[in-house]
Amino acid sequence: MQKIEQEKTLDQKLDTIKQYFIKRQSVVVAFSGGVDSTLLLRLAVEFTPGKVLAVSSKSSVSPKDEIELGAKLALELGVEHIIIDTNELENPKFVSNPTNRCYYCKSGLFSRLKKIGSEYRIETVIDGTNFDDITDYRPGMLAGQELGVESPLKDCRLTKDDIRILSKKYNLYTWDKAASPCLSSRVPYNSEITLEKLMRIDKAEIIIRALGIKEVRVRDHEQIARIEIPKKDFGLFLAADSNSEITDQIKALGYKYVSLDSNGFRSGSLNEVLKK
Repeated sequence: MQKIEQEKTLDQKLDTIKQYFIKRQSVVVAFSGGVDSTLLLRLAVEFTPGKVLAVSSKSSVSPKDEIELGAKLALELGVEHIIIDTNELENPKFVSNPTNRCYYCKSGLFSRLKKIGSEYRIETVIDGTNFDDITDYRPGMLAGQELGVESPLKDCRLTKDDIRILSKKYNLYTWDKAASPCLSSRVPYNSEITLEKLMRIDKAEIIIRALGIKEVRVRDHEQIARIEIPKKDFGLFLAADSNSEITDQIKALGYKYVSLDSNGFRSGSLNEVLKK
């Protein structure tokens, strides 16, 4: 009975977002290739009467495999896909890594998307913010609000669970994809963001994911790589590192110490230092 009610509620949300796209006519989708933006793009393709344009950011702050996945998904959905270069590391306010770092990143990105929308005569720019995101610390949402970027998943009250359920129904292989936020989120606030740090974080996480561990964050504390993985994967990691092979590979990237966080994986753990 509960499952039937859940599906009914989800169907209602789906109908709401359908009406949203019908009214907007044409949209520019901020497309990262992640779980949320992939479903958003899929729904836009199905329900938008006019043009759907997907725009992705190619950036040093994004994991390398994300842009390739996004291009593949856009091709499969038959959507025109534009990849733009964003140069966050050229913005001193972003590089200094304040607690509202994401605001400066999103402000630059959304400004570019609004400009592209104007060139294509598309007024509406949308992003993949979902209903659960309103309970998290996300200063980038303010940039979107200031620039008139809309978040239909959030506004139609689609939660992360809803999005994964719908993604599975639509046969999107991102339905169980692990979240992959920008690499700068691994650098503690007020510690300078550099290309060297971002590259070694990305390479360290690739090493760990190669073990079959989907969710991983390598927090860059200058000389220390603090590894967060789900507790259920501790045994897998420790077995692979029994002769320090994994540790040595990560140290070779420039770290002096490698630490496995006993608290396990926590999305946004660096926000724990912020005052409520």
